[in-house]
Amino acid sequence: MEVLNNPQLTHLALGDTFKVLQIDGNAGMKMPLHHSTQEAVIIVQKGEALLKILDEDYILKAGDTFIIPAKKEHTLTIITKFNAIAVMGVKSEINFK
Repeated sequence: MEVLNNPQLTHLALGDTFKVLQIDGNAGMKMPLHHSTQEAVIIVQKGEALLKILDEDYILKAGDTFIIPAKKEHTLTIITKFNAIAVMGVKSEINFK
């Protein structure tokens, strides 16, 4: 049996144009390869994570804001206890590989 070790995504708000998700994870957790059908804004509240988009690595830390382009496949690996907000279009979908 496979043990899931993914960060938790919680829907916080849904408006006419945008939706807001909370991302919470512990060190060692990883979101597998996925993409959003629309651009997403990540606002890091706590901790540190490695964001890989194609062949580029980005370290996200508390206080950072990062825009992930639409349809760009990426992974997120949690380095230290991590909390972030993701803001995206209300019709945006997250598609995992």
